[in-house]
Amino acid sequence: MENNTLVTPTPTPLRLTLLDRSNPVFACYLVWMSLLVLKMLCMSLLTARQRMRTKTFANPEDLRLSKNSEVRFGDDHVERVRRAHRNDLENVLPFMLMSLAYVAAGPHPIIARMLIRIGAGARLLHTFVYAVVPVPQPARVLAFSTTFAITCFEAVYVLVCCIKYI
Repeated sequence: MENNTLVTPTPTPLRLTLLDRSNPVFACYLVWMSLLVLKMLCMSLLTARQRMRTKTFANPEDLRLSKNSEVRFGDDHVERVRRAHRNDLENVLPFMLMSLAYVAAGPHPIIARMLIRIGAGARLLHTFVYAVVPVPQPARVLAFSTTFAITCFEAVYVLVCCIKYI
């Protein structure tokens, strides 16, 4: 007599094909978000460079790096870079998180890649016209508004796609 025991089949591991680098949309996301992270890291270096150049240090322990004997605040160049960096923290992080959710929702590949590229490119441009080579408005607000609108669109898209599952 044969041993024919019924065994519940073990499901194969769940593979998230949308969040796989073989997915061109996710690969596009990975490349552009990596560029944005590197840009944000460079903002820290740019702030340090401006502090060294202007000898503007905000902490007493940093005075050893300079011949200044007092802590200084408010240098226009340092503050401009700091504001640009803070603006990145307020806007790049939501864009990164929402874009990941958007990719996971399975959008049209051409539109998704276009939105990711334009949004990330607008943030790169925003930093350039804000902190590197200051340009008068409306350059900065146009760059900001572009990424802001894309982030809002992605959020609405994800809500519409996923609301039926809750």
